[in-house]
Amino acid sequence: MTGRRMMAIVVSALAALAACDQPEMRDQAKVEAYETASDLPGGLAEQPRPEGVVARDERIAPAPPRPETTLALLRRGRTLYNNICAPCHSYTGDGRGMVVRRGFPPPPSFHTAALRRAGGDHFYRVITEGRGLMYAYADRVAPEDRWAVVAYVRALQLSQHVQAASLPAALRMRLPEGEAVQ
Repeated sequence: MTGRRMMAIVVSALAALAACDQPEMRDQAKVEAYETASDLPGGLAEQPRPEGVVARDERIAPAPPRPETTLALLRRGRTLYNNICAPCHSYTGDGRGMVVRRGFPPPPSFHTAALRRAGGDHFYRVITEGRGLMYAYADRVAPEDRWAVVAYVRALQLSQHVQAASLPAALRMRLPEGEAVQ
């Protein structure tokens, strides 16, 4: 190969390599926050949110009002809880459901002091939006049914932490001798 030919190949290769440069994200044309921008309304980068747009951390709509706790609501909540929640949370709410026994990380027990103190809206929000490994059930459980599940979770919590003195005498008589009820 002659020197001229080799030089032509090297120059062509360098020209081709120079054309391969791709723009990086740091070189993009954009308007930073608080900068002025003559082509935007008002001349500012920050623009008001268009009507109907929901911010990432904003709720679309407030939770519906909590219904009165009735026997029918508790029964509905029990049915939903047993079908949807018990595989992970267990039938008693201790977080040791069948899925957990098969190796899935356990959810928190509903009987911890922190969750017994948590408001009903906390459980409603977790059912709606999910938390940790639990995915959101907003598209699977209707808002009124979420309140039914919340009512049943509260019943589960009470069932494990009732004060014996607060029970009617007829129920206290049925307790095994010497059994401590928290």
